[in-house]
Amino acid sequence: MNKLFQTLHDFLPDWASDWLDILVPLAEVGLIGLGAWVVMRVAHLATRRLTMAYSLPVKVAALFLRAVASVVYGCAILWALARLGVSGSVLWGAFTGFATVGAVAFFAAWSVLSNLFCALLIYITRAFRIGDVVELLESGDKPGVKGRVVEINLVYTTLLESGDADNGTSLQLPNSLFFQRTVRRWHGAAAHEAIAPAPQERI
Repeated sequence: MNKLFQTLHDFLPDWASDWLDILVPLAEVGLIGLGAWVVMRVAHLATRRLTMAYSLPVKVAALFLRAVASVVYGCAILWALARLGVSGSVLWGAFTGFATVGAVAFFAAWSVLSNLFCALLIYITRAFRIGDVVELLESGDKPGVKGRVVEINLVYTTLLESGDADNGTSLQLPNSLFFQRTVRRWHGAAAHEAIAPAPQERI
């Protein structure tokens, strides 16, 4: 690229060479932006296929795409600034500063991120699905919390403990808890008998 640029400088007149000094970096920035856009299109297609294959929730797919977009466009901006002549030391200082802030934020939000990652694993490994009856065992054969899975979001899994949504009790458990303890799944008729009916009001 540099040799081609120098060759063009030698053959073009001075007034054209001045414009070349402006147009070439702008063209490189345009190519960098186009490359970032192509990478994001590929990421969108791959995420869509994974979402359909593993029945991932839309929130997880959207959050993943935002993280990928932040990395891709952040790198594209730094690369474009370098092609426009911004000092490498300035770019490196900005990068290390952002990386430090990101690392601090990562450790500060570790508990939330671990639950988010476990939500993704629940869908990928098909540990259980909405409608399944599961029991979280304390240790050995000791009974633990039990209920029908009614919701799996990015942080919590909601279990219907008894009754129904209008008249009953439910539990909200962190997703990471299902990878720290033994999970028992109930099947068939046993699943219907495992959930206690809602208490009847006395007249």
